Amino acid sequence: MNNNYITISEVNKYIKDILNDDLLLKKVYLKGEISNFKAHSRGHYYFTLKDENSRLAAVMFSFNNKNLKFVPNDGMKVLVSGKIDVYEASGSYQIYVEDMMPDGIGALYVAFEELKKKLASEGLFDKDKKKKIKRIPRRVGVVTSPTGAAIKDIITTIKRRYPITEVILFPALVQGENAASDIVKKIKLADSLRDELEIDTLIVGRGGGSLEDLWPFNEEIVARAIYECNIPVISAVGHEIDITISDYVADLRAPTPTAAGELAVPDINTIITYLDTTRSRSYTAINNIININKKKIDNIKNSYILTRPISMYEVKEQKLDILIDNLNRAINKLIDNTKIRIYTSSNSYVLNNPDILYKYKQQSLNHLISKLEVLNPLNTLSRGYSIIKKDNKVVPSIKDIKKDDIINITLKDGELTSKIIKVGE
Repeated sequence: MNNNYITISEVNKYIKDILNDDLLLKKVYLKGEISNFKAHSRGHYYFTLKDENSRLAAVMFSFNNKNLKFVPNDGMKVLVSGKIDVYEASGSYQIYVEDMMPDGIGALYVAFEELKKKLASEGLFDKDKKKKIKRIPRRVGVVTSPTGAAIKDIITTIKRRYPITEVILFPALVQGENAASDIVKKIKLADSLRDELEIDTLIVGRGGGSLEDLWPFNEEIVARAIYECNIPVISAVGHEIDITISDYVADLRAPTPTAAGELAVPDINTIITYLDTTRSRSYTAINNIININKKKIDNIKNSYILTRPISMYEVKEQKLDILIDNLNRAINKLIDNTKIRIYTSSNSYVLNNPDILYKYKQQSLNHLISKLEVLNPLNTLSRGYSIIKKDNKVVPSIKDIKKDDIINITLKDGELTSKIIKVGE
């Protein structure tokens, strides 16, 4: 038996390893037409890419296709990028698609995303820079084609909702090579006439179309013109699913031209209803105020004070009488108390016998003198005692005296100065 035979799996793995080692096949960019497209229940896409002469199996897993902005279908020409690898189970090689975009407008998608990122980083989409749309505009300017359905829809909607608002058309190219520059020119013209024409709101847009048809509204010059416009701008480009750079930079985005007309002006019927309701509420509020004040006037007019004003003085007169009586009683009581004190003082024993008071005071004085005599330290000297001082301070103990100290001895009839020769213990 020939030992050179190998298994199918080994062949497929060998071919797979060769493909994986080829750097050119790790990232390839292909264009072709989709056929046999199948969206699996798990979200993966399986299809075939073909051109005039060849075809290649392709798979795009759900984690890659979830960010697609379109749904692929048979016959669609696309641009894809991914890697070429072998599916070992079947021995077929295929492209594992990582990104995909429609062919022919792929470059436009790239340009759209790059410009969107650039303008966002500059703050042109910031909400805090959006101007407020005037609620009841006097005039609305419109930059669009004079022959398209968009201007007809806008005018019809504004006249239906708020017919007193005037519409001023600034006719512009909205498709083709020169459309972007013409749109910018008309936006700047409207802005320059803002005060003269009293334009409160500017609508910029057109009806629906392909991405190429709407592309002027994705141009940077148009976006910057809208951003720099001093008039609040409503962007109304295409249908509801169409999103352009102008929509991001405008102060307000309308999904359609008709919706732009609705956003630009209020509904007059709503205003009339509001005014009717407000008027009714105002009448009711005013009538309530009148009725309340009328009741207050009636209460005041029918009050007891106004119907019989003398009663107020009667009450005051009676209160004054009570106060006068209280005052008289207080005065009389004060006089009586004073009379009693005067009578008591005039008939007191001391006042009628002043010698008694003198004798009493003399006895008190003699008593105090006796106490002072007893407490006088000099009286003790007459009984043989003496007072010993050292440095003009009384010496209370022998412990306070030392040998050679000079002391003063006070006796009854004089003082002695002595020097201590010996201190006895």
